[in-house]
Amino acid sequence: MGTKQRKALRKKQVGLAMKRLSASDDRVKPESKAKAVIKTKKKRKPQQEEVREVPKANSSLFFQYNSNLKPPYQLLLDTNFLNMSIQMKLDIFKSAMECLLAKCVPCITDCVMAELEKMGTRHRLALRLAKDPRFKRLTCQHKGIYADDCIHSRVEQHRCYIVCTNDKDLKRRIRKVPGVPIMSVARGMYKVERVPEQIDRVPIKSNWGKDK
Repeated sequence: MGTKQRKALRKKQVGLAMKRLSASDDRVKPESKAKAVIKTKKKRKPQQEEVREVPKANSSLFFQYNSNLKPPYQLLLDTNFLNMSIQMKLDIFKSAMECLLAKCVPCITDCVMAELEKMGTRHRLALRLAKDPRFKRLTCQHKGIYADDCIHSRVEQHRCYIVCTNDKDLKRRIRKVPGVPIMSVARGMYKVERVPEQIDRVPIKSNWGKDK
């Protein structure tokens, strides 16, 4: 078989193979296929960059030092803290002053008052204590009466409060907010977590032996 016959046979084989291939095959229309891919790439919109919302640092914080915490200290009370103080027979004003060595102003939000009113007659003594005119009343502008969310959002906006609570879940949430101390009832007295340095360095003078 000569070279001409071989070429003719090869052309026939290629023609049969081309008939068997589908129209969308890359080997049949490589140029048109590449153009279609380029068009689809052009039509695709550029991916939008993800915007990350980073909370702004409070201007009153210098690392862990909170310059807004100054006497008289504002105590943000929880329902649990009021009930525990009554069970332990602790005077809020006297015990808080002994703990922080400065004047304290207890604050009650509308949510805490609503929770105490819903608890019924069993907690009527705590409700009566919360209605003391010496307590500062804070108005709430949000919907609902869930006190934990109210206290957490208020503390995030204004870092000038000491949160008073015995609730473990609320304590866990408040610990994530920098510069906010937590006061709780333990062993018949008040104790403070994450106490500021200016309170911790105040010398405690004892009156023992002066009456002799």
